[in-house]
Amino acid sequence: MSFNASATALRRLEGKVAIITGGASGIGASVVRIFHENGAKVIIADIQDEVGQKIADQLGEDVSYIHCDVSKEEDVSNLVDAAVCRHGKLDIMYSNAGVIDRPFSGILDVTKSDLDKVLGVNVMGAFWGAKHAARVMILEKKGCILFTTSATTNIAGLSTHPYAASKCAVLGLVRNLAAELGQHGIRVNCVAPFVVATGIAGPTDPKQAEALENMVTGWANLKGCVLKADDIARAALYLASDEANYVSGLNLVVDGGYSVVNPSMLKTLKLMD
Repeated sequence: MSFNASATALRRLEGKVAIITGGASGIGASVVRIFHENGAKVIIADIQDEVGQKIADQLGEDVSYIHCDVSKEEDVSNLVDAAVCRHGKLDIMYSNAGVIDRPFSGILDVTKSDLDKVLGVNVMGAFWGAKHAARVMILEKKGCILFTTSATTNIAGLSTHPYAASKCAVLGLVRNLAAELGQHGIRVNCVAPFVVATGIAGPTDPKQAEALENMVTGWANLKGCVLKADDIARAALYLASDEANYVSGLNLVVDGGYSVVNPSMLKTLKLMD
């Protein structure tokens, strides 16, 4: 097999059309790049117009940017219609856009505005993305709907209460959608990242981001590597590809095994040695 043929074979999303919400920064931007590298025509959906358009311009004609506030159903409906109008179909809907509220606080500190903000984007955005993707995918009897959840769906105490509640709600939605939409040949899955020092979880200052990354790496169960946005993007790539053509209803946790161990007990035992 020639080099060119090998390179083509590795383009795991060749000919597919994908929408990535929250695609202008963080995990979303990594997903845009990796999906594009693997042959997908990508629509970046975000409210960060300048950044989103810059990424689209850099990657070329198979990547475009559309302004979309995922908390507004009309925006999401128009987004899906624009993708179908431009490319004739929609194969992958990745509802990745998300926000987090204030730094860690107790239940007594949570306000209605905290809940409105987090649930509006994280939960309602997921609903609208699924609804309008399904609207076009059901007609084709195929498609892939993805979401970004969080390691908070597997282990407590990693985030604020509104954020944890929103991501657990998305996981419930994924399971229900997998049951309904499987009848139409549509797969529904999600990726659940551990803490990634980019996007909504990370500071914009490089030194602060490095400090956060070092702190998280110190907590981590899996040593010898550092979790990056690209690691989450590659997990999403697998779920979006035909390699996962019988995978549905999965919450793919990318946390280096953190949620299946008890680090507090291990630390206690080490102190007792």
